[in-house]
Amino acid sequence: MRDSRSPWENTTHDWAATVDHEHLAQIRQQPARYAPSGVEHLILEVLAYAADEAESMGRVGCGIVTLHADGSVSVADDGRGTDTRVDAEGRVIKKPVMGTKDLRFFDDPDAGTLPDGHARHGISVVAALSEWLIHTNRRSGGSWTQRYEHGVPATDLTPVADDGTTGTTVHFQPDIATPVSPGMMAPELARADSWAQLRVELVDERPS
Repeated sequence: MRDSRSPWENTTHDWAATVDHEHLAQIRQQPARYAPSGVEHLILEVLAYAADEAESMGRVGCGIVTLHADGSVSVADDGRGTDTRVDAEGRVIKKPVMGTKDLRFFDDPDAGTLPDGHARHGISVVAALSEWLIHTNRRSGGSWTQRYEHGVPATDLTPVADDGTTGTTVHFQPDIATPVSPGMMAPELARADSWAQLRVELVDERPS
């Protein structure tokens, strides 16, 4: 899906593309390549954006990882929210972070690694390897949520009531057979402390 009426500069993502089906299929065909440490890697892909946001704001941010009872995971941060713009026709357009490649990282050998020691590829990896993903965005100019299925939007942007906060929550149901355990996740989050600009918390809501 492309829209030539989105002429914004493509610094991190191509604003003219809402979904890159070939890109998403490439990820789904090679889960071991793009999520080599399983769900833990997906969590770190999301946290990396929270760390970037905190660094750009010159502050220490907070990332909260929640392991839900149904096996899904959510990662919430207290940043400014995902970039959202209004086009010439007055339509709200959000940066297409879920369904297209991050131009800075995807398959770039110089992109660097995440705290698990594996290459960073971008948050589209999380969307592509999730049965569903719900992206909730709170910005000073308005808040919305959108659902994806394997990286493809399943709903339009749906407004949500402002609650006085800003930030992003990415809630996803991984579609890879690597269950998360606190014993596995703890060292990953400890290594995530290598992001000096991000404080990471783990909440486990699963029955013991």
